[in-house]
Amino acid sequence: MFEAVLFDLDGTFADTAPDLAAALNRLRADLDLAPVSARRLRPYTSQGVRGMLKAGLDMLPADSRYPEFYDRFLHYYSQDICVETTVFPGIDELLGRCERRGSPWGIITNKAQRFTLPLLNHLGYAKRAACVVSGDSARRAKPAPQPMHLACKLIARDPARCLYVGDDLRDIQAGRAVGMVTVAVRYGYLGDGDPIEAWGADHIVDHAREIAGVAGLH
Repeated sequence: MFEAVLFDLDGTFADTAPDLAAALNRLRADLDLAPVSARRLRPYTSQGVRGMLKAGLDMLPADSRYPEFYDRFLHYYSQDICVETTVFPGIDELLGRCERRGSPWGIITNKAQRFTLPLLNHLGYAKRAACVVSGDSARRAKPAPQPMHLACKLIARDPARCLYVGDDLRDIQAGRAVGMVTVAVRYGYLGDGDPIEAWGADHIVDHAREIAGVAGLH
């Protein structure tokens, strides 16, 4: 039985892909380009702005206009941060089980705090989370271990007694680096790299409702 369940945000806890795709398509409209389907952009969502600009505009950090489009993307996203975003099916029930047992749950994400907190507020979970560690909360972001250590300090739990749930290789690397038991979710965005089976997660689940069983929340 685990004492706490910690989640990545985008692609694990909340389905933010539609609103991130909308921000990207506003950039494309600025360039008189047709919109790209959210389905096509979805696998790149967990890679943040870099992944979205690469997938939607074939733009890399070395491009001269990259900083400009990076900032414009974030500006557009901040204007409509929670229009179509929802938590994944099964997440709310899972949180309820944690809370009824008195087990803390929290968020560890690479999303900047200026987006993380408003998003969780819109969704109604900010005050329920025992900790919210954003991409700029620690000295380094995932896959570095610092955010994981910070979250455990905030909830006063040993990493070995925590379950970390994510949809990206970096999530699994970060969790394993501090001795957390890791869960990779097939329902997430997954990226365009190695298949989920190659990440080295302790568990792989297809649906959020399966996480309760892994965590011992019966």
